[in-house]
Amino acid sequence: MLTGRTLPKAGTRTNTNPQNYLFHLDNLSVEFGALTALKNVQLTIYPGEILFVTGPSGAGKTTLLSVLGGHMEPTSGKAVLPHMKSSKHFVSTVFQDLRLIQKKSCEENLFMAYDASMYDSKNDFYREMQDLAKLLHVYDHLDRKIDDCNGGLRQKVAMMRALLCKPTALLADEPTSSLDKENSYRLFEVLNHYNHKKGLALVWATHNKELIKQFPGKIAHLDNGRLIYSGHACFI
Repeated sequence: MLTGRTLPKAGTRTNTNPQNYLFHLDNLSVEFGALTALKNVQLTIYPGEILFVTGPSGAGKTTLLSVLGGHMEPTSGKAVLPHMKSSKHFVSTVFQDLRLIQKKSCEENLFMAYDASMYDSKNDFYREMQDLAKLLHVYDHLDRKIDDCNGGLRQKVAMMRALLCKPTALLADEPTSSLDKENSYRLFEVLNHYNHKKGLALVWATHNKELIKQFPGKIAHLDNGRLIYSGHACFI
């Protein structure tokens, strides 16, 4: 666990040059028939920024992450995403369904992140995987089938797999919903470390106000599909 040091404050390592953004949503709306999931959203996210997306159930958080991840097209407005700006950018997304292969082990699921163009060798990948597994207390469970894992272990494996892809940005939808307080903080400490050391941008949809208070940064608060606040976490 990354303890015994002062963590950098979330969201403080940003380059807010207007042209340096990773994501930019301009007057963006998403509709499903008569239902408006997002309405006239204006949002810009910069490299190295940590943004908590908050709001009640049904506010549009998952839809927003789906748009940012390129999994959903807007009905109107414009979305500029990292891969549109440069081929070097990659975005990892962890949805609530986690998308793990149930019959495979934790380790086999993690090896799905291996890309020879990003690692010097499989041994290099394996070392990073083991280091993450130790930090998140997954190491002793690497040979366990996903079918036999509880919800918390599955969430940690999904987040590890996303990090092992070496993304420019990580989008996570309620990634601590099955974790207790200690494991939630441990996961966020690891993510904060990646933010500080590797410039990872993090967009985290969550109801966990205590976590946001512990790691102050920026928030985007949604209500009925509208972005009603975007700024520092004094709103909480």
